[in-house]
Amino acid sequence: MSTSESASARFLVVLDVDSTLIHDEVIELLAEHAGTGELVADITQRAMRGELDFEQSLRERVATLSGLHESIFGQVAERIRVTDGVPQLVAAVHEAGGLVGVVSGGFHELVDGLALRLHLDLWRANRLGAVDGILSGGVDGPVIDAAAKEHALREWAADAGVPLTRTVAIGDGANDLRMMHAAGLSVAFCAKPAVRAAADLAIETRDLSQVLPLLGLRG
Repeated sequence: MSTSESASARFLVVLDVDSTLIHDEVIELLAEHAGTGELVADITQRAMRGELDFEQSLRERVATLSGLHESIFGQVAERIRVTDGVPQLVAAVHEAGGLVGVVSGGFHELVDGLALRLHLDLWRANRLGAVDGILSGGVDGPVIDAAAKEHALREWAADAGVPLTRTVAIGDGANDLRMMHAAGLSVAFCAKPAVRAAADLAIETRDLSQVLPLLGLRG
């Protein structure tokens, strides 16, 4: 999904969402309402460290959301905290003729609103299964895992006429490693040790405007 497309973008920046674009892990916020917050938080941490298969861990976590009403999305959306520096990053990239996309192991039900509010160009995420307004505990469609994140970066770059050497990937967890490896520049953002070790650069302060000097841009 996108709000705009360009055949001649100068560069492309792709970010992870949970714990990168936003402070929160959305599935943990949802799980709090299902009474499974601690269990889900533990599985999330293990998956982000690369200790668990991402798809299996996601399906296990989503299963605990079974029975929640879709109205919960509005409550959770109000609690999401956008990371410092995001508006400045997006504005500077756009001013320089670039595109900003996000690809998330989270959910369209919440990512869509964020993307529109933050004026992102491209976004992709999982979609939760539901029947008659009640979450089924499943994922509707293929899971956005590490391979899907890499595919999104490559697809968006090709569509926008951007060579991979002019792409930037920013993430914090093990499921971001493949897209970071594919990008021309990879940035570990307050990341797990394995991600910091694999990235070209690392930022340890939770402020995404710090990416701008790395791109030769000013906020």
